[in-house]
Amino acid sequence: MTSVTEISRLVWLEVEGSIAIVVIDNPPVNASTAAVRAGIVDAIDAVENEPGIDAVVLIGAGRTFISGSDIREFDGPLAEPQMPAVISAIEACSKPVVAALHGRALGGGFELALGCDARVATQDSLVGLPEVTLGIIPGAGGTQRVPRLAGMLPALEIVATGKLVPAPQAQELGLVDHVATEDLGAEAIAYAKTLGGKKRSLKDVTVGEFDEKAFEERARQLIARGKGRSSTGHSIAALKLAKTLPFDAALTEERRIFNELRVGPEALALRHLFFAERRAGKLIKSLGGEAREIRKVGVIGAGTMGQGIATAFAQAGHEVAICDMSPEQAAAAKVAIEANINRAVERGRLDRGNAQKALGGLEAVSSISALSERDLFVEAVFEDMDVKKSVFRELDQIARPGALLASNTSYLDLDEIAAATKRPEDVVGLHFFSPAHIMKLLEIVRGTATSPDALATTLALGRKLKKSMVVARVGDGFIGNRVYAAYRREAEFLIEEGAYPEDVDAALEDFGMAMGVFRVSDMSGLDIAWAMRKRLAASRDPTERYVEIADRLCELGRFGRKTGAGWYDYSGFEGSGASDPVVRNLIDDHRMSKGITPRKIAPEEIVERMMSAIGRESDKLLSEGIAEGPEDIDLAFVRGYGFPEIKGGPLFWLKNRSTQ
Repeated sequence: MTSVTEISRLVWLEVEGSIAIVVIDNPPVNASTAAVRAGIVDAIDAVENEPGIDAVVLIGAGRTFISGSDIREFDGPLAEPQMPAVISAIEACSKPVVAALHGRALGGGFELALGCDARVATQDSLVGLPEVTLGIIPGAGGTQRVPRLAGMLPALEIVATGKLVPAPQAQELGLVDHVATEDLGAEAIAYAKTLGGKKRSLKDVTVGEFDEKAFEERARQLIARGKGRSSTGHSIAALKLAKTLPFDAALTEERRIFNELRVGPEALALRHLFFAERRAGKLIKSLGGEAREIRKVGVIGAGTMGQGIATAFAQAGHEVAICDMSPEQAAAAKVAIEANINRAVERGRLDRGNAQKALGGLEAVSSISALSERDLFVEAVFEDMDVKKSVFRELDQIARPGALLASNTSYLDLDEIAAATKRPEDVVGLHFFSPAHIMKLLEIVRGTATSPDALATTLALGRKLKKSMVVARVGDGFIGNRVYAAYRREAEFLIEEGAYPEDVDAALEDFGMAMGVFRVSDMSGLDIAWAMRKRLAASRDPTERYVEIADRLCELGRFGRKTGAGWYDYSGFEGSGASDPVVRNLIDDHRMSKGITPRKIAPEEIVERMMSAIGRESDKLLSEGIAEGPEDIDLAFVRGYGFPEIKGGPLFWLKNRSTQ
């Protein structure tokens, strides 16, 4: 017979014979709030005073164990009881406590489980300490308990990278004691009974011997891979305390580092992005649409972008057909997609079983009519309005009712494209960034007539593709390319005034940008922006400042890496190319023709002007309602344009630069 006692609104206590079951019920993900923590402590206190209870099982209601801390608490003083106090209560309890894990046990949730005497997990559960990705370190014993169970080298991979570990692998590492195959609760209770009432506190365990040279070498690699995150180095330093300090002293120092980092600029920036990642979902859900089922996808256009989009959908489990009017081009694209999928397996991004499924569902066709049974169509043809409208008119004829019609346009008016169909409510923009199967950003463009159901479908698709999403209204260039165009124009103003491309790029890369603006132009192709400038030339204000240098390069056929020359020379050079006298001479001649006396421009001025240009254009974008909020612009620049995430995005940086 089971008795139930409500400890608090979020925690209750069940008793089955000699086993007490503490249930955490804080939907949707059982985040560790102050109320949850207090409820656990009260439940443990209640159990301690019950002589008929031999052991405790700690379990989460709903879809997951404690998924982590409620990071909204991190901005100010932390409410009591804090997680170390909860774990101390569990360790002080005279009865063993078994954590029953399902879904995700992350961060403070996993640290709580590590503070228990044993851990039982479902086959599909994940554990991990992702704090480093938020600019902090585990602050409730994670850096001390993981190495005591798994060893220093595995702990380094878990703590310093933030990677998530599937339960079977966690069991192999000693982080999980038993993987449940049927009923988690029943198997956790059964495991608790095997403990015979004995405690197994990790504070009594010493760290085993390990290869210190291998540890230091891997630590250096991870710090380099951390892209400037100080939390990576701090997490490694905290791990080393497991060998150099007594357990309690190491916990105190770990907590000190955690508290120092959580209110620092890096953590503030990364939390800003954490919440920005969730804005698109909240906006789309507020519209009340219902997602349609998408199994079969047709991609029209077999160029580099089309191949990347097809790869992304195939790897996510969709049946994909890529279409090109040329059978040879379609067949070649299929081969390229297959190579992308196999490369993902080689690099550990996709398991062999899912790769085989992706390859089995892939086909190439040379007629749009062959795609008639598809649930989603993604147009990825040349960036020309007439070409795109022609494709959508044909799709309107062959697509079944309820199919979603998406354009990958990066600049053009989605409403005009949608007007080429009799179903504008089913038309949406899905602007991927190249390479589409690698880049995280997905810009969802909401047309005037786009239905809530269509938008809800894009949200579900984006999540399945593991993309960072922003929602934009219709406007030239939408969010990303509209603001980036202003950023690029400011770079051209700088070279007109005295800098050279390598000066601007060096300043931006030293600031933390993944690539300088001119290197990016060469990689993506100068002809793309040139086409946009020519399209807008007739409507350009004749009094507006305009720099013709990029146009002159395009007129010379210098479109970037694909032609061997752009802002830089790539003939005979690997990687980033080399400074080119031809470009310098062209710039010098341009200045002379305009009567400009060049001046030396400091890196600090370059960065300030480039970021301020983003700020000015963003203000216009927000006032026009194309972007919902500044967070969307920050997320777009971090995930799509290589802005350093530890600075939180350009608008966040401009607002907080005095502290960064």
